[in-house]
Amino acid sequence: ATDAGSEEAQGSEEKAPARFGWVVGVMVRCMLNIWGVILFLRLSWITSQAGILLTWLIILISVMVTSVTALSISAIATNGRVISGGAYFMISRTLGPEIGGPIGVVFSFANALACALNTVGFAEVARDLMQEFGVVMVDSINDVRIVGVITVTVLLLISLAGMEWESKVILSLNNFSSFLISLFQAQGIFGYRTEIFLENLTPNWRGNEANFFQMFAIFFPSAIGILSGANISGDLKDPATAIPKGTLMAIFWTTISYLMISVTVASCVVRDASGNMTDILTGNLTDGCVGLGCKMGWNFTDCIQQKNCEYGLANNLKVLGQVSGFYYLITAGVFAASLSSALGFLVSAPKVFQCLCKDNLYPYIGFFAKGYGKNDEPLRAYVLCYIIAVAFILIAELNTIAALISNFFLCSYSLINFSCFHASITNSPGWRPSFHYYSKWTALFGAVISVVLMFLFTWWAALITFCIIFFLFGYINYNKPKVNWGSSVQAGTYNMALSYSVSLTGVEDHVKNFRPQCLVLTGPPNQRPALVDFVGSFTKHISLMICGDIIMTRPQDATDQLVKWMNKRKVRSFYTPFTAESLRVGARYLMQASGLGKLKPNTLVLGFKSNWRESSPESIEDYINTIYDTFDANFCLCILRMMDGLDISDQFDCEGLMTDDVSDNSNSDQIKTVFQNTQGKKSIDVYWIADDGGEPTENLWTFVCFRMIALLKRFRLHFSDVIVMTDSEKRPQAKKYQEGVTVQELRQREPWKISDKEFEAFKQKVCVCVSLPVPHSDCPSALYMAWLDTLTCGLHCPAVLIRGNQQNVLTFYCQ
Repeated sequence: ATDAGSEEAQGSEEKAPARFGWVVGVMVRCMLNIWGVILFLRLSWITSQAGILLTWLIILISVMVTSVTALSISAIATNGRVISGGAYFMISRTLGPEIGGPIGVVFSFANALACALNTVGFAEVARDLMQEFGVVMVDSINDVRIVGVITVTVLLLISLAGMEWESKVILSLNNFSSFLISLFQAQGIFGYRTEIFLENLTPNWRGNEANFFQMFAIFFPSAIGILSGANISGDLKDPATAIPKGTLMAIFWTTISYLMISVTVASCVVRDASGNMTDILTGNLTDGCVGLGCKMGWNFTDCIQQKNCEYGLANNLKVLGQVSGFYYLITAGVFAASLSSALGFLVSAPKVFQCLCKDNLYPYIGFFAKGYGKNDEPLRAYVLCYIIAVAFILIAELNTIAALISNFFLCSYSLINFSCFHASITNSPGWRPSFHYYSKWTALFGAVISVVLMFLFTWWAALITFCIIFFLFGYINYNKPKVNWGSSVQAGTYNMALSYSVSLTGVEDHVKNFRPQCLVLTGPPNQRPALVDFVGSFTKHISLMICGDIIMTRPQDATDQLVKWMNKRKVRSFYTPFTAESLRVGARYLMQASGLGKLKPNTLVLGFKSNWRESSPESIEDYINTIYDTFDANFCLCILRMMDGLDISDQFDCEGLMTDDVSDNSNSDQIKTVFQNTQGKKSIDVYWIADDGGEPTENLWTFVCFRMIALLKRFRLHFSDVIVMTDSEKRPQAKKYQEGVTVQELRQREPWKISDKEFEAFKQKVCVCVSLPVPHSDCPSALYMAWLDTLTCGLHCPAVLIRGNQQNVLTFYCQ
């Protein structure tokens, strides 16, 4: 009872954060952002340019894109718990950080630009209103900049104060109740006329760059408000229900309003009018009169021919207010719509960016992740969004900003639709949205059409957008942040790997595709880094490598830590632990069971048993029998010997080595080996051991040289030079010191000789390869080990004993 009472007291002291339903939180918010400056300041102008038919086509294509995107976002939103972060959160948790990170940056930036767009729209109306009363601060452009900066500053202060949204609805909704009331004739505005309707059906392009796609690019920002509800998903009571319901209802009602307003205004306003009351026609004198106004009793010929008409559908951006009988009420509605939209985007952008910063996908942005207050308000991100908005407000050109925004939002819509398609096509077990009214093919269509529209609108802006996306994608793909969201990319990777592995099963082996697929008995890989690096140097990115760990006494499971160690070392290898009572038993089972389909090892790599003299007879026998089993399994065999040995486990604390010491943040276990050195220019020494019956002659050596060059060319191996040593069969002689002979003269006379200094510098870059002798069945194990020891002892460089499996892997004769 005491605990319950304390909880109630605490709840009364701390007010719960505000949460919204689907009407106020999603539908009203989306409608306010859709009914923005494009509707009041550009829809009539676009209709005059494109005509009613093409304007309806623009509206319907925009609705098609936004509706498909709304279905996709609804499916994504109902596939799990949605928190703050909106579209970024949904995409990143669906497609993974590689795609989610770039779209989070681009989408946050696009919302900041949308804030600038609506603020510039408000500033344009405010400037025109001031000019009507004779108030001019500097000039028309700078007045927009000044008013815009002051306005967005006030909006920032409102955002920081946490003003509620409900108070912004009233004036914007009043526009539509007053718009259709009391149409009257003034300044080219006539009543509903069939002649005007038919005249405005077809396009009338004006300007050098006026065309369908330019009008489309300017109009499309009116459709960007569909994600306004999803962007504040963390502030919704039930995002999974509110987002689909509210977004689709907002699209429906705003579509009806846009279609109705465009056809209404184009049915009662001619394209050109002078606004001069003296242009009225008296009587039936219409000779030389140009334009549709002639039939209405007005002569606008002079301004039409001189192209200086100030009124009419094509010239007056305030025609919606003039059509209405309540011009200043409409102006107030424009103020409300533009300010509410600007404020909405000013709130959305920081919240999306805050979620991105909290995920820590990019450096130097964690500063903006900090939140304040009960709603975790991103005050720092507010200031950043404010700075970006001010920078674009200073452009002071609504059409330019609109074209840029269209590209960024189309890119966002494309990735949202692709996220839905990819999650559906990969059949991920975690993809089970409760919203079923979507299709993966419509989502794919939405993704493709969005990209196509990007390039049709403004190709250079589309290129810049995709360059930014690819750069941000490449950064995350290279750095691989430590996040695991169970994305559809992981599901797709699994499906592709499984499909390719199965398809390889039916492909017969061919000598051209031979690869050394190595099973390396490393034990714990971090205890034998030289063995790991040696095999990794020739399997990297082209062949299979499996690090086999035969566990006989070690009980701990350190698989995850050892895989992290290999990843940090940039070794592309699988790690397979196997519990067995001996080396031979473990190696035999690993050779039989490791791999998948055609991705099976064909080469076993061992470390040389350097301590064979101190080992028990059973241990030596077990090692030699492993070699026998390798040949019986038709495997190739490599044995690597280093002068200092391979095992470095004595340099670590065994307890820590198997647990926390093997971490991504520690470099103590990343020991450098000779196989990690940069080799630079390389040379291959070939020793001719064939019996030619006597002392080689100059003609014979010439033949050998040309034969070697022919072989290298036949095998398509690049080389720079072939040097033949003609005195290789002479007996060694005592070292003679030649007085007065310079190093340059010795190099010219005997280029194969090197100095002691060069020998010390290059001895770690040399690897000696020796054919591994096959042991006879009656050869004692200790004698065979002594034989191998004799072949490789005393070498300061790595030595490799190699034996193939009698299978021809040369492409010399293949077709």
